[in-house]
Amino acid sequence: MSFAVCVDVGSTYTKAARIDLDGARLVRRAEVPTTSGTDVLHGLDAAVAAVGGADQLYVCSSAGGGLRLAVVGYEALVTAEAGHRVGLSAGAQVVHVAAGPMSGPDVTALRAARPDVVLLVGGTDGGDSEVLLHNARRLANARIRIPIVLAGNADARADAEEILRGRATATANVLPRIGVLDPLPARAAIREVFLRHVIGGKRLSRGPRFPSLVRAATPDAVLAGVELLADLTGSGVLVVDVGGATTDVYSALVPDAEAETGPRRDVAGTLWRARTVEGDLGVAVGAPSTRTAAAAEKLPAPGDDRELAVAAAVIALRRHARGHSAGPGQPRTGGRDLRDVRLVVGSGGVLRHGGGTRVLDAVLGDIGGGWVPPERAKALVDEQYVLAAAGLLAVDHPQVAAGLLGHSFR
Repeated sequence: MSFAVCVDVGSTYTKAARIDLDGARLVRRAEVPTTSGTDVLHGLDAAVAAVGGADQLYVCSSAGGGLRLAVVGYEALVTAEAGHRVGLSAGAQVVHVAAGPMSGPDVTALRAARPDVVLLVGGTDGGDSEVLLHNARRLANARIRIPIVLAGNADARADAEEILRGRATATANVLPRIGVLDPLPARAAIREVFLRHVIGGKRLSRGPRFPSLVRAATPDAVLAGVELLADLTGSGVLVVDVGGATTDVYSALVPDAEAETGPRRDVAGTLWRARTVEGDLGVAVGAPSTRTAAAAEKLPAPGDDRELAVAAAVIALRRHARGHSAGPGQPRTGGRDLRDVRLVVGSGGVLRHGGGTRVLDAVLGDIGGGWVPPERAKALVDEQYVLAAAGLLAVDHPQVAAGLLGHSFR
């Protein structure tokens, strides 16, 4: 028999799952505190030892705050919005979005957001290139020592690369045509930059071993698991992951031809597999801001952890479905029609330790939040935390990953 151990190094806990590769099943799992105060490898090695060791090791990480991304685009409701959606799908926390020709204060604001990576987009292929090249010059002249992923107008790519003097990783345009969103090349490039530059730069561990082990940001691995689960079920899947500091929502929907070509088409493109992260919703350090958000949404004031988890999940789902606005008086973009979702999955410590049913019942019964909940969905809790493990295994062991999800979400 051969085994793989999949490890998620979180900001608080490091979680390990030992997977039987022959039987495609979970054998053992363990959780230990993340040792970010000394060296995260201490906790990682302890977690691996606790599940019995591994023939193969797969690691994802959100320790040290995960991946912080800034998006610089051409127009707020089109290419900048497309870049924002792609950044979230790549497992990033989008901490800053700029649109149009950057000025000196815009560069200052970008610096203040402290991103780990800049996603530079702008223009459809063959369209306007002036703003993209202007912003490339601004970033080059500002001498910002932040890795840049260049994913704008393909016709201007070579000129932008030359301006940025080899500091950019270039890839295909996130929005090659109006209404056509192509997230995968940029998502892959962001992942590579994260692994190559960000993990080592967070000083979570001494030496090269930890950066060499990490294969993805944790949200990127979870989204890969959600995508595979949607492919297996052939229907829409919705996941809400309530943490101590943030609440993440993932949705994988069945493509709708009318939404791609008809009157409902979104000019920034439709991202059928998406993620949003709510940095103000959590049950531990995020508890005060969760209470503030609950009051703003006219929800009952949450008291204990389970009530906080209910509030965080409901508010996060409302935001995910309704979309977001660039500012007061601006239209909402990026909303999701979740009515046809057939499987709703809850994740996070509070849900796995007995609060999952209450949280998911509240989500499915939310009728006053400006969105329509799934109408005929089955609700389950990711009790064994297998979505991240399946996402990590999906490339090298796709059948094992599929079997693992099949056993867990029957």
